[in-house]
Amino acid sequence: MTNSGATLTTDDVLAGRDLRGKRVLITGTSAGLGVETARALVAHGAEVVGAARDLDKAERATQAVRAAATAGGGGFSLVALDLASLASVRACADSLLADARSFDIIIANAGVMAPPFGRTAEGFETQFGTNHLGHFVLINRIAGLLGPGGRLVNLASAGHRFADVDLDDPNFERDAYDPWVGYGRSKTANVLFVVEFDRRHRARGVRAAAVHPGGIRTELLRHMTPAEEEALISSINAAHAAAGMPPFVFKSIPQGAATSVWAAVVAEAEAIGGRYCEDCHVAEIQDGEGIRAGVRPYALDPDRARALWAKSEELVGERF
Repeated sequence: MTNSGATLTTDDVLAGRDLRGKRVLITGTSAGLGVETARALVAHGAEVVGAARDLDKAERATQAVRAAATAGGGGFSLVALDLASLASVRACADSLLADARSFDIIIANAGVMAPPFGRTAEGFETQFGTNHLGHFVLINRIAGLLGPGGRLVNLASAGHRFADVDLDDPNFERDAYDPWVGYGRSKTANVLFVVEFDRRHRARGVRAAAVHPGGIRTELLRHMTPAEEEALISSINAAHAAAGMPPFVFKSIPQGAATSVWAAVVAEAEAIGGRYCEDCHVAEIQDGEGIRAGVRPYALDPDRARALWAKSEELVGERF
């Protein structure tokens, strides 16, 4: 598929698909991409469990999801999950395990982008702790609920191009904090997690893919001033121009969620396993500087992926 995939919406991708009998877990279903991903899947008959930190907010945000589920024969329910608290993550995993019903798909959609420096409940830098470690514990704890044919879709970002993971200083205890370096590290971690998770589970028929949704105006931008947003877009356009690409254009939310549902139910499992996808296709390796299309090689490095897994286990005090 060519870059025309950039304009596809969730409804385009799922046209004609019957997802009745499919059960899906989506994190971050209180705004933006998570809500749209859930809406699209339930509209085609899937049963979706949405996880969110603020259940009151999620309840208000997902009224259209419930309506789509009623109309499309799907189902929708919510569970509490605060990825910045491993106690909350483990409680969520325990409740899903106690329920014991399997999932066909897990979409790790929740995340934070470029906040001021902060720490999670356990003292991890906010972005690494929330975007990577929270999902690392949740997904590994419930991995057994994904049966043969199951898929994990982990939302990464072209922001992985800002920085590789730093396994010696993951929480900025030595380096000065830069919110975009922190974001880059966490998004690279999201891709590396997929590489190793896919390696560990593919023999039993479970595959994993990382997805870049594209640039979308969602609550993810809440920590940016208009001037910072303008500067970021200027830097992206400079990188695009250097690569001979057209200027950056924001996607709509249905276009942004399209690659998530494409990787979850449409793409060939073998094609996307352990890979990074964008615009409804598997991305090519591109090592140029700046935010642009493609995936940097360090994000797909299997040795880095194994090292990150080991470091993550050490940090959370749990072996998987």
